Amino acid sequence: MKYAFWIAIVVALAMAVWKIAEPEITNIVFQDELRDSAAQLGWRTGVASVNSDEDLRNIVIRKAEKHDIRLDPKQVMVRHSGIGEYTVWYIAVDYMVHVDLLAYPFNLNFHPTSKGGKF
Repeated sequence: MKYAFWIAIVVALAMAVWKIAEPEITNIVFQDELRDSAAQLGWRTGVASVNSDEDLRNIVIRKAEKHDIRLDPKQVMVRHSGIGEYTVWYIAVDYMVHVDLLAYPFNLNFHPTSKGGKF
Protein backbone atom coordinates (compact mmCIF):
# COMPACT_ATOMS: atom_id res chain seq x y z
CA MET A 1 0.00 0.00 0.00
CA LYS A 2 2.86 2.33 0.81
CA TYR A 3 4.40 1.80 -2.63
CA ALA A 4 1.11 2.51 -4.40
CA PHE A 5 0.88 5.83 -2.56
CA TRP A 6 4.39 6.86 -3.63
CA ILE A 7 3.79 5.75 -7.20
CA ALA A 8 0.61 7.85 -7.28
CA ILE A 9 2.55 10.86 -5.94
CA VAL A 10 5.31 10.47 -8.54
CA VAL A 11 2.76 10.10 -11.36
CA ALA A 12 0.84 13.18 -10.16
CA LEU A 13 4.05 15.22 -10.00
CA ALA A 14 5.12 14.06 -13.46
CA MET A 15 1.74 15.05 -14.88
CA ALA A 16 1.94 18.48 -13.21
CA VAL A 17 5.45 19.06 -14.53
CA TRP A 18 4.35 18.10 -18.05
CA LYS A 19 1.34 20.45 -17.93
CA ILE A 20 3.75 23.30 -17.18
CA ALA A 21 6.65 22.19 -19.40
CA GLU A 22 4.61 21.52 -22.54
CA PRO A 23 3.54 25.18 -23.08
CA GLU A 24 7.10 26.32 -22.30
CA ILE A 25 8.54 23.97 -24.93
CA THR A 26 5.88 25.00 -27.44
CA ASN A 27 6.76 28.66 -26.83
CA ILE A 28 10.46 27.98 -27.51
CA VAL A 29 9.63 26.24 -30.80
CA PHE A 30 7.22 29.03 -31.77
CA GLN A 31 9.82 31.71 -31.01
CA ASP A 32 12.33 29.89 -33.24
CA GLU A 33 9.75 29.94 -36.04
CA LEU A 34 9.26 33.68 -35.55
CA ARG A 35 13.01 34.25 -35.81
CA ASP A 36 13.23 32.08 -38.93
CA SER A 37 10.27 33.82 -40.55
CA ALA A 38 11.67 37.30 -39.94
CA ALA A 39 15.15 36.27 -41.09
CA GLN A 40 13.91 34.59 -44.28
CA LEU A 41 11.89 37.65 -45.21
CA GLY A 42 14.79 39.98 -44.47
CA TRP A 43 17.48 38.23 -46.51
CA ARG A 44 17.65 37.26 -50.15
CA THR A 45 16.50 33.69 -49.64
CA GLY A 46 14.06 33.35 -52.48
CA VAL A 47 11.11 33.46 -50.08
CA ALA A 48 8.31 35.52 -51.56
CA SER A 49 8.06 38.83 -49.80
CA VAL A 50 4.91 39.78 -47.98
CA ASN A 51 2.97 42.78 -49.20
CA SER A 52 2.02 44.24 -45.84
CA ASP A 53 2.27 43.94 -42.10
CA GLU A 54 -1.20 42.39 -42.19
CA ASP A 55 0.00 39.58 -44.49
CA LEU A 56 2.83 38.72 -42.12
CA ARG A 57 0.48 38.94 -39.13
CA ASN A 58 -1.79 36.36 -40.80
CA ILE A 59 1.19 34.09 -41.49
CA VAL A 60 2.19 34.26 -37.81
CA ILE A 61 -1.38 33.46 -36.71
CA ARG A 62 -1.43 30.40 -39.00
CA LYS A 63 1.93 29.22 -37.63
CA ALA A 64 0.63 29.63 -34.09
CA GLU A 65 -2.45 27.55 -34.90
CA LYS A 66 -0.17 24.65 -35.84
CA HIS A 67 0.98 24.67 -32.20
CA ASP A 68 -2.57 25.01 -30.82
CA ILE A 69 -1.91 28.64 -29.90
CA ARG A 70 -5.00 30.76 -30.52
CA LEU A 71 -4.09 34.33 -31.43
CA ASP A 72 -6.12 37.41 -32.12
CA PRO A 73 -4.56 39.81 -34.67
CA LYS A 74 -4.24 42.36 -31.85
CA GLN A 75 -1.81 40.01 -30.08
CA VAL A 76 0.65 40.05 -32.99
CA MET A 77 2.80 43.14 -33.48
CA VAL A 78 4.64 43.49 -36.77
CA ARG A 79 7.10 46.23 -37.65
CA HIS A 80 9.47 46.67 -40.51
CA SER A 81 12.22 49.01 -41.56
CA GLY A 82 13.92 49.46 -44.88
CA ILE A 83 12.47 49.00 -48.32
CA GLY A 84 12.41 46.30 -50.96
CA GLU A 85 14.70 43.35 -50.49
CA TYR A 86 16.51 45.18 -47.68
CA THR A 87 13.46 45.24 -45.41
CA VAL A 88 14.04 44.02 -41.88
CA TRP A 89 11.00 42.50 -40.16
CA TYR A 90 10.30 42.49 -36.43
CA ILE A 91 7.59 40.27 -34.97
CA ALA A 92 6.32 40.18 -31.39
CA VAL A 93 3.50 38.09 -29.98
CA ASP A 94 1.81 38.31 -26.60
CA TYR A 95 -0.31 35.36 -25.52
CA MET A 96 -1.43 33.43 -22.46
CA VAL A 97 -1.87 29.71 -21.82
CA HIS A 98 -4.17 28.49 -19.05
CA VAL A 99 -2.69 25.65 -17.01
CA ASP A 100 -5.24 23.77 -14.95
CA LEU A 101 -3.55 21.88 -12.16
CA LEU A 102 -6.06 20.15 -9.96
CA ALA A 103 -5.67 22.39 -6.93
CA TYR A 104 -4.05 25.42 -8.54
CA PRO A 105 -5.16 26.76 -11.94
CA PHE A 106 -3.02 29.61 -13.32
CA ASN A 107 -1.98 31.35 -16.52
CA LEU A 108 1.43 31.37 -18.18
CA ASN A 109 2.19 34.55 -20.14
CA PHE A 110 4.47 34.37 -23.16
CA HIS A 111 6.07 37.16 -25.19
CA PRO A 112 8.06 35.57 -28.05
CA THR A 113 9.71 37.89 -30.56
CA SER A 114 11.73 37.51 -33.71
CA LYS A 115 14.71 39.05 -31.89
CA GLY A 116 14.45 36.98 -28.70
CA GLY A 117 13.65 40.03 -26.58
CA LYS A 118 11.46 43.10 -26.54
CA PHE A 119 11.79 45.76 -29.18
